[in-house]
Amino acid sequence: MTFDPTAGRIDWAKQQAETLDKRYRDLEGLDLLRAMITKEFSGRICVTSSFGAEAAVLLDLVARVDPSVPVLVLDTGKLFPETYAYIEQLSNHLGLTDVRLHRPSDEDVMAKDPEGNLYRTDPDSCCDMRKAQPLASALRAFDAWITGRKRFHGAERSKLRSIEAQDGRIKINPLATWEQGWIDDSFEERVLPRHPLVAEGYLSIGCTTCTAPVAPGENIRAGRWRGTDKTECGIHCTGRTAL
Repeated sequence: MTFDPTAGRIDWAKQQAETLDKRYRDLEGLDLLRAMITKEFSGRICVTSSFGAEAAVLLDLVARVDPSVPVLVLDTGKLFPETYAYIEQLSNHLGLTDVRLHRPSDEDVMAKDPEGNLYRTDPDSCCDMRKAQPLASALRAFDAWITGRKRFHGAERSKLRSIEAQDGRIKINPLATWEQGWIDDSFEERVLPRHPLVAEGYLSIGCTTCTAPVAPGENIRAGRWRGTDKTECGIHCTGRTAL
């Protein structure tokens, strides 16, 4: 009988997530981040960020604990020019010292999307190539990763837990229980710069090809993949960031 290291890693993550949930279930935000970054996963944790409409709040909290925590950005090659500018602006503002842009390989792009229009015919495959695969590679160096997902965004996120396991790693969601008002208050209290597209009605910002402004009263993520039943890019789904 051969040993499957992937299965062992997945079992470890599940058990670890249960242990950490019992230990830290009453913590959120800065307190939870401090425990994860300085105590549980020192040197083995990263944060993923789209540098989108709400990203500054999470990144500010991370920077207050340790500005050298690696920040992984999935550069799909289809981000808004304003997003690239915001990455530089916000990183400098917060003093982030290790922001890493991860792109799909040239070989994959040429083989799977040479015309750059895969998003029209198969958006799931486009997201897999441009986001899930680069992230899977980037995560190999870490045991845990931090995300900015929140329950009030709805859909699959409505029952989000602060600590969970995915594909052999621990995933930390320190803003899971935060509400829109708390996010807005943080921008004001911490004097955080906004993504320039927010003023134009973009409340959830991804690729130029699959992001639209949101009308008043719509869900914050209504502008993502508008006109389809797709609500997630897939990186937070089990099996999309495997070891």
